[in-house]
Amino acid sequence: MTLSYWCILIAGLMPVLTIAVAKYGRRDFDNAEPRAWLDKQTGVRRRADYAHRNHFEAFPFFAAAVLVAQQVGAPQGQIDIAALVFITARILYTALYLSDKPSARSAVWIIGYLSVIALFVIAARA
Repeated sequence: MTLSYWCILIAGLMPVLTIAVAKYGRRDFDNAEPRAWLDKQTGVRRRADYAHRNHFEAFPFFAAAVLVAQQVGAPQGQIDIAALVFITARILYTALYLSDKPSARSAVWIIGYLSVIALFVIAARA
């Protein structure tokens, strides 16, 4: 399995990991209505929920880009580098979101987004 495929797995796990931050240690978590409970949270728990939602939004575009680049036979090294840039950006994005640094978070989000665009460019050039 290629490194970029492992990156798809990591990207798929990121929403689960960030929502765990939002829920961890709270005995009042309402599993019957988790979204309503999350909507009432503040601070780092709220930001973790927002990061969780954004990971879900970013995942399809990234996964599709990796799969398209693989399908057309683009250079594997370039695919892997772009996928690693995406994952690194998403990890930093999460850390910045949790630490309430919105400007830096947005800058890192752009890097992640551009890495997905790069995957399509790599595929187009193959």
